[in-house]
Amino acid sequence: MAVLALDTSAAVAVALLDNLGTQLAARRVVEQRRHAELLAPMIEEVLAEAGITPGDLKAVVVGTGPAPFTGLRVGLVTARTMARALEIPVFGISSLDAIASETAEVFDLPHDAHVLVAADARRREVYYARYTVDEVGVLGARAVHTTAGPEVGTAADVVAAGLAEGAVVVGQGTELYPEAFEGTSTRDGAPCLPDPAYLARLALARVSQGEELSSEPLYLRRPDAQEPAAPKRAT
Repeated sequence: MAVLALDTSAAVAVALLDNLGTQLAARRVVEQRRHAELLAPMIEEVLAEAGITPGDLKAVVVGTGPAPFTGLRVGLVTARTMARALEIPVFGISSLDAIASETAEVFDLPHDAHVLVAADARRREVYYARYTVDEVGVLGARAVHTTAGPEVGTAADVVAAGLAEGAVVVGQGTELYPEAFEGTSTRDGAPCLPDPAYLARLALARVSQGEELSSEPLYLRRPDAQEPAAPKRAT
């Protein structure tokens, strides 16, 4: 039995794992525009590499963002459509959770350590959330829980609010706005983009603990495209 995980919040990424959390195959393309063209072929590739058919899947896991509207929607619609067609569950996990969990794993952070994830939100802002590392690991990942966020704001405001204090600071925001995060605990080699393998591991662990994992998106902003306002009446 296998779990398929997708994330289109920052790149187009796909991973296939077994029910013990072992990665069987993965693909990632750092692309912010061609999500719809790339995602389906990537899914086919990971299934073929692992010798898995869609009928072997037990669940689909999808990153729920936060992210801009269009790219995130591609991953969510694909995950929901596959789950419905295959009559299997779809589970949503915040994409920032995956980065925090991978950070804790990569740097072997102790229980009660803190991680601040700052992702690119464009418009000179970041999507951010602060986490505490839990005591136990989960299927090759570290369990984390959110203590602030997810929200959107400028990097300078995030630091001014004290959210970087005592935390390992990771994510694309640290590369985009180094002046704002100067003096905080950033680390070379830290994860920047969500890895769908960590989404799947977190989902499997949380579901086993009885959590309900909604696949509703975390947009945090209204989309750029808006319905035009009604025309003003001429007087």
